[in-house]
Amino acid sequence: MKAGDIMKCASVYTYEIDNAAVALEEIKAQLDRKMILQRHTVGIIMCHPEFIGSGTLKFICDGLPFDIAGVTTAAQAINDEAGELLLTIFIMTSNDAYFKTGVTGCLNDDIYSSVKASYTEAAGVINETPKLALIFPPIMSKFSGDSYVEAWQRCLPGTPIFGTLAMDDTPNFEDSETIYNGDTYKDAIPFVICYGDINPRFMIATIPEDKTTPYKGEITSSAGSRVKEINGMNAYRYFESIGFEKNGESTVNYLFLPFLIDQKTRPDYDGIPVIRVLSSFIDEGTAVFHGDVDEGSTFTLLKCEPDDVIATKDQVIDELKNMSDVNGALLFSCVVRRIVTMGENQNAGIEYVMETMAHDIPFMMGCAGGEICPTVSENGVLTNRYHNYSLIILVI
Repeated sequence: MKAGDIMKCASVYTYEIDNAAVALEEIKAQLDRKMILQRHTVGIIMCHPEFIGSGTLKFICDGLPFDIAGVTTAAQAINDEAGELLLTIFIMTSNDAYFKTGVTGCLNDDIYSSVKASYTEAAGVINETPKLALIFPPIMSKFSGDSYVEAWQRCLPGTPIFGTLAMDDTPNFEDSETIYNGDTYKDAIPFVICYGDINPRFMIATIPEDKTTPYKGEITSSAGSRVKEINGMNAYRYFESIGFEKNGESTVNYLFLPFLIDQKTRPDYDGIPVIRVLSSFIDEGTAVFHGDVDEGSTFTLLKCEPDDVIATKDQVIDELKNMSDVNGALLFSCVVRRIVTMGENQNAGIEYVMETMAHDIPFMMGCAGGEICPTVSENGVLTNRYHNYSLIILVI
C-alpha cells in the first residue's frame, strides 16, 4: 500500500507518567524518527487521567511545536503499543492541508452559541468550507451526545464531524476530561477544523443486524434521550412486561443490550439505523438512553457477544487495509465493546486491533464514551450522527 503525498501521519506514545522530561524526550525521539514536520501540523491526544495529575500531560503539550486536542480514555493502541496507563498522540502534518484549533467556553444550555463563538474566533476570516471537524466533547449528564453534534452541524453545515466523548476507567467517568494544549476541562469542547487538501473517509462497525432478540417496539413518547412511552405504555412498564424488570430490580444488564434504533421520523433520515444503550430509569418510569431516541422511532433489541464484536472489527479493518491512498487512521471504540471482549487479558480487544492493523498505516485507537461519525448512504451522502456500541474510523 502506498500512501498519498498530501498528508503525513505518525503515532507516538509514552508510558512515563511521573518523569515529564523523560516522557517528552521519548515523544520527540519517536517523532524525529517517524516524520519531518511540514508547514501545518496538529496532534490528537488520548491519555490515562493519571498523566494530568502528574503534570506530565501539560509538560508534553508545552514542549511540542503544534496544537494538540483530545480526551482522556481508559485504554488505547497505536502501531507500537497497546495498554491503559498510556499517553498517545496522532500527528497530522501537511503543506497543503491546514488546521484551525480551539476550545469552547464553559457549556451552558445554549451549546450552539458557545460553539459558534469559539469556532468563529479560531477560523478568523477564512472563507472556505472545512473538509472535516474533529470534536472532543465531555460527558455531561445534562447533555446527550446528539446535542454536541447538532450544535456543530448548525455551525458547520455540510462539514463531516468526527470525534469521541471523554471517558476514563472509573464507574461514572468522574475523572474524564477533555484536553487542549495541555489544559483540561470537564465542561468544554476542544476541536480541530481541517481545510485544504484532505480526503476524509468514514467507517462504522456496530453489532450485526441479524443478531436480533424477539423484542421490538415503537417509541411513542420521547424528548431527546428520555423515552417516556414504548408501544403506548410507560417505558418502565414496557420492560416489566417483557420480564426485564421485576419487583423493582433489573433481571438483565442493559449495558449489554444494544437497541437498534430506526429513527425514520428524523428530517435527515438516511435509512441507516443507529445503536443506543439504555442508561437508567427516572421520573416514575422514564427510560434514559445514551443518545437521543426520536419519537416515532422503532427498535429491535440485539444480542452482543464477543465473537460479534471481533467479527465486525475484522470486517472494517480488512476494508481499511485494502483502501488506496491511506495516510493514517483514527479509531474510537465504545468502551462497552472493550468490556464485552475482556477475558483474563483486559486489553485483548485493543491488542487485537494493534496486531491486525497494517503496519504501514499510522493509527491511534482509544476507548470512547460515545462515538461521533457520519453515516454514509448508498449514494454517498454523509449524515452526521452520534453512536453507541460502535467502532468508528476516520481514514485520512
